[in-house]
Amino acid sequence: MKAIEINGTIKVYSKLPNSWKGVMGNFSKLSDEEIKAYGFYDVEIPEYNSNIQKLTNLTFNESSKKFIYQVEDLTWDETLEELKENKKNRLKFNVKNKLRETDWYYIRKLQRNIDVPAEIEVERNTLLNQYDIEKEKINAFTQKVEVIKYELE
Repeated sequence: MKAIEINGTIKVYSKLPNSWKGVMGNFSKLSDEEIKAYGFYDVEIPEYNSNIQKLTNLTFNESSKKFIYQVEDLTWDETLEELKENKKNRLKFNVKNKLRETDWYYIRKLQRNIDVPAEIEVERNTLLNQYDIEKEKINAFTQKVEVIKYELE
C-alpha cells in the first residue's frame, strides 16, 4: 500500500495507478526510488486489535520516509451492563443453535419413548455446563474492553 500527500491531503492507494503525471502506463512498474520521486511512499499499519482499537491520523514520518497510522482506543456508547447482555445473548444464540442439532433425540424420546444415546446426553450437558461457565465469566467483567475482547468458545 502506498500513499501520497497532495495539497495537504493524504491519498492512500491499495494499488498504484497505471499512469501518473507524464508516465503513461506502467507507472506501477517503476522502481521504488522512482515512485518515491513522485511522492508515493509506503504506508505502515501498526499492529492493533480492530475489536477495541481503530487506525487514525495518517501522517508522513520524515525519518522513516513512510506514512504511518496512529492507533486509538475505541469507545462504546453502550453501558457495561448492555455490552454484557449483548455478549450473553450471542452466547445463548450460539448454544441454542448447537443444541438444536440434537433436539430431535429428545423429541423422539417424548413422542416415541426412544432413549437418547448417552454420548448425546454427555455432549449436551457439556455444552450447557460450558454455557454456565462462560456466562459467569461475562458477568465478572468490570470494564467494557474486557467484554468486547472476550471471545466466545
